[in-house]
Amino acid sequence: MAEKVLLVDDEEMILESIEFALTQEGYEVVKAMDGQEAIQQVQTAKPNLIVLDLMLPKLSGLEVCRLLRREQNDIPIIMLTAKGEEIDRVIGLEVGADDYLIKPFSLRELVARIKALLRRSKPVEPENKSKIFQHGELMINLSEHRVLVGSREVELSPKEFKILAMLMGTPGRVFSREELLEQVWGLDFYGDTKTVDVHIRWLREKIEKDPSSPKFIQTVRGFGYRLGT
Repeated sequence: MAEKVLLVDDEEMILESIEFALTQEGYEVVKAMDGQEAIQQVQTAKPNLIVLDLMLPKLSGLEVCRLLRREQNDIPIIMLTAKGEEIDRVIGLEVGADDYLIKPFSLRELVARIKALLRRSKPVEPENKSKIFQHGELMINLSEHRVLVGSREVELSPKEFKILAMLMGTPGRVFSREELLEQVWGLDFYGDTKTVDVHIRWLREKIEKDPSSPKFIQTVRGFGYRLGT
């Protein structure tokens, strides 16, 4: 079955050109021209990936992205922006976009990035083959896909769960941002390492009593992250 890509842009010519390039590559394409329609298409068409313009009527691309991530929807998102300032790219990553392209862009590059994001890496296998890891009050059960902090169950997105599984499966080991990108997002991921920092921050907000002074996920300055000792 062909993988499905949702294209969201309010410029018909851009939609048609991207649709032509993707259908030539064998993808099924669904389209939306505003943010509200994009949310509806995610619910009904269930695409495998979204190409999402930043500036949209009704709901902006940033708001669409924010709403999907708030609902724990981990669908890959490539954000398109006509703005070149770094702040726009950073905000896109902050609300959960996986990658971005600045208009005008090459259709060949967009197709390559879509392929890279859809090419999922194998599930993360920690060095320790146990299915349950415990660290103080923090517990992760890999087979049941559950995380507990004390008696409180925590809802994590798939990427947050994979990051935590890696850290808890190899306690004491420091993982660089590049390693986490390769293992969780895949070897062909084009995006910024800032996306790792964003997911770590979200993870801390869910499992730490004081996210500003984390006990479970510690930063090793200049290197990356590790499970707290």
